[in-house]
Amino acid sequence: MVAQNWCMKTKQRTSICFGLLRIPLSIFLIAVGCGLFAASQRQPQYTITDLPSLGGTNSRANSINNRTWLAGYSNLAGNQSRHAALWRDGTLTDLGTLGGPNSAVTWSVKSDSGIIAGISQTATLDPLGEAWSSAAFYPGATGTGYINLGFAWENGTMRALPTLGGNNGFATGANSRAQIVGWAENSVHDPTCVPPQQLQFRPVVYGPNANQISELPLPAGDSSGAATGINEQGQAVGISGICDQAVGRYTAKHALLWDKNGSIVDLGNLGALYWNTPTNINQRGDV
Repeated sequence: MVAQNWCMKTKQRTSICFGLLRIPLSIFLIAVGCGLFAASQRQPQYTITDLPSLGGTNSRANSINNRTWLAGYSNLAGNQSRHAALWRDGTLTDLGTLGGPNSAVTWSVKSDSGIIAGISQTATLDPLGEAWSSAAFYPGATGTGYINLGFAWENGTMRALPTLGGNNGFATGANSRAQIVGWAENSVHDPTCVPPQQLQFRPVVYGPNANQISELPLPAGDSSGAATGINEQGQAVGISGICDQAVGRYTAKHALLWDKNGSIVDLGNLGALYWNTPTNINQRGDV
């Protein structure tokens, strides 16, 4: 009987003890829950910085890397021409041109090694009178008439990137292995081009050595294409289709990934016949 009473008291004490524990535990869980809810309601905090211009009223940053370097373009005073521009550590740098009135960084470059890739007019008139892909990125008054080439800027120096035998080229992205992607004309007059475009163009990888250019393969039946982004593993993305106007549209029939082993992956689309354009690829291979 004594043992039974002791046991009952023990159970009772145990029950009371657990009851006392439930109260502070409940308060703790409520407090934590409220804290998490409050944290989820906080808005992200940002600092807005007004970037200086090169004297004109139109500037745009199109690229930012992990070193917070911003690259794009800025109009010069009078807004008749624009230059590729780099904003870093609070300083604006005019990247200059390859001799013509205009240049620009138009895509997200993403290189952390100090390479900036873009496009620039040269001082040479285009013998075929093509507008090329770059005309859309320049002021109308000076946007056409000159040969355009892709450029690589590094350590204060801009150098022209080669073509595949045609007149014009374009550079969009770069990685830290000195590989730059873009597209370049060959010497083939393609009947699928829409005037003033005349020459076929192909997706290319420039580098890693200076003046090195490698053509990327196209799916069967396609005559032109462009590479728009590259990651640190050497995987590139871009488009392919017909020559068309050399600014997307039917040149972007297929959205592609070129793997580092040389294979082509068709990324598919949402049912559109054109403008299927992947713009970049990250280090995990996400497009």
